[in-house]
Amino acid sequence: MEKISFVIPCYGSENTIEYVVDEIRDTIALRPEFTFEIIAVNDCSPDKVYEKLVVLAAVDKRVKVINFAKNMNRPGAVMAGLNNVSGKYVVVMDDDGQCPMERFWELFRPIEEGHDVAIAKYPERKQSAFKNFGTFVNKKMTEFIINRPKDMEFTNFMILRSYIVEEIIKYKNPYPFFTGLILRTTKDIVNVNMEERERISGSSTFTFGKMLGMWVNGLTAFSIKPLRISSLVGVICAVVGFVFGLVTIIRKLVSTDISVGWSSTISIMLFIGGLIMLMLGMIGEYLGRIYISLNNSPQFVIKEKINFDGEDDEE
Repeated sequence: MEKISFVIPCYGSENTIEYVVDEIRDTIALRPEFTFEIIAVNDCSPDKVYEKLVVLAAVDKRVKVINFAKNMNRPGAVMAGLNNVSGKYVVVMDDDGQCPMERFWELFRPIEEGHDVAIAKYPERKQSAFKNFGTFVNKKMTEFIINRPKDMEFTNFMILRSYIVEEIIKYKNPYPFFTGLILRTTKDIVNVNMEERERISGSSTFTFGKMLGMWVNGLTAFSIKPLRISSLVGVICAVVGFVFGLVTIIRKLVSTDISVGWSSTISIMLFIGGLIMLMLGMIGEYLGRIYISLNNSPQFVIKEKINFDGEDDEE
C-alpha cells in the first residue's frame, strides 16, 4: 500500500482540527489501496489544540503530533512536518477546514499522471480583503523576483511527490519561503480549479506582521534583484543629479538674477537621502539574514513528538 502524508500546521484550531482529521480518514477510506499518516504540528498555539491532538493521537496512531517549544509561524511548522513525513506523497493543508477535501482525489489525479506538484486554484478566495491584498502583493512580487509563472497559483492545499520534499528539506536556513523552494526544485506544477470553503470556526491569524514577514522573505530569500534595482536607482539618481547641476550652472551664467532655491535644494536632499537610507536598509536586511543563518538559527524547535516511535496502526 502506498502512503499519503498530511502535514497540517495547527494554530488556533481547537474547534476545527478534529473535523479536519475525521475528513481525511473518510476521504482516504474511499481508496483502500492507500494508507495515510497525519503530521499535525502545534505551533505553540494559545488555545487547547494541543490537548485535542493528544487525544486524537491516542485513539489513532496514524495521527502524529509535533509540539513546538515556541511559535515559529506557518513556514517553520510546514518545514517541521516535511522533515518527519514517511509517505510517497505529501499533502500540505490548513487546519481550519477551508481546504475542500471532497475534491482531494481530483487534486491527486495529476500526481497519478506523473506530475511533481498539484496545487488547488481558487477562482474566488474565501478570505478577508486584507489577506487578499497580501496574497496579491506576494503574487506580483514573486512573479518579478523569482520568475513565478503569471498563471500559477500557490494556495493552502497542495500535493507533492516525496522526492520534491526531500529536496525542499535540504534548505536549512531560518527563513524558508515555500513558494520559492518549490519553484527552484521543479517546473512540473499543475493547478486544479476548485472552490475554497468558508472557515468553519474562528478568524484568520494572518496579521500585518506576518504579511510583512512574508513579503520580506519573498524579496530576499532566492534573489538579489532588489540589490540590483538599488544599484540601478543609484545610477539614475546620480545621472539626474549631474544633469540638474549642469542646468543650474548654465542658468546662473546666463541669468545672474536667478535666486538660490533653498526649498528645492532641501527637497532634493531629502529625496536622495531617503533613497540612500532605503538602499542601506535593504543591504542591511540581506546582511542580517546572512548573519543569522551563519549562527545556525533554527527553522523550528521541537519540544515533543507523539506516535513517531513505531509503525502506524492500520484500521
